[in-house]
Amino acid sequence: MDRPIVGIGEILFDLLPSGAQLGGAPANFAYHVCCLGGRGVAVSAIGKDKLGEEVKTILASKKLEAVLPEVDYPTGVVHVDLDGRGVPQYTIVEDVAWDNVPYTQEMKELARNAAAVCFGTLAQRNPVSRATVMNFIADMPADSLKVYDINLRQHFYSRVIIEDSLRVADILKINDEEIAVVSDLLGLDASPEQACRSLISMYGLRLVILTKGADGSEVITPDAKYSVECPKVKIADTVGAGDSFTAAFVQAYLRGDSIENCHNIANRISAFVCSRSGAMPDYDVA
Repeated sequence: MDRPIVGIGEILFDLLPSGAQLGGAPANFAYHVCCLGGRGVAVSAIGKDKLGEEVKTILASKKLEAVLPEVDYPTGVVHVDLDGRGVPQYTIVEDVAWDNVPYTQEMKELARNAAAVCFGTLAQRNPVSRATVMNFIADMPADSLKVYDINLRQHFYSRVIIEDSLRVADILKINDEEIAVVSDLLGLDASPEQACRSLISMYGLRLVILTKGADGSEVITPDAKYSVECPKVKIADTVGAGDSFTAAFVQAYLRGDSIENCHNIANRISAFVCSRSGAMPDYDVA
């Protein structure tokens, strides 16, 4: 069986204007890995409640493997409002199941065989889940890939969390708004590209993926920069598009594709997801 590619952190229901959709960046990432032919696994926690049962039912219907211990906290929800361009604004409910993910023996065994993990900042807002994320990464093989998709949300981040995450990461994915926040926190007085290069140098990263919304994206390595424009598509919403980008990039990177090819594939897949509603749309694209 293929080595697992894991998304660890939050799993929750995005309460969109059109209705509830299962989401959470790490779970979205794992879903898109599966759609693209990999063994994606979502790691989080759910409550002993109706929503928790719905999570299990939906993941089973999507054939997404998951490690989801049940804890004495409610299953997470996020209220999502979309602006006129379909860009989401989030209200994230606190003290929920994914804030309290225990590090189980099943997770430890998964970590020891993982090919890659994608983790973010949000799930580390609570010390319990933060410890689980860091323990999982520490137990991964030396040849595994650690991807920090920073995903800054509201006030749920700190310099300590960001720096600790960068120290264990191989790849950073960040958007143009987030690089400004990180530059301010870390005292990087430079352009976004130079700030990315500083982060590569300071934390030993292999590369930084910088997304810029409608202006496309860049992949910055120690000695090169690759840029692509966004394909023109009719946007339904952008929920989950960034997670699909990360999943597609990681899949291609793990199989040894060139950075340019990884970037182009990720760009195409994320554009497709923008054209569909919700974070986990059915795939009708190769």
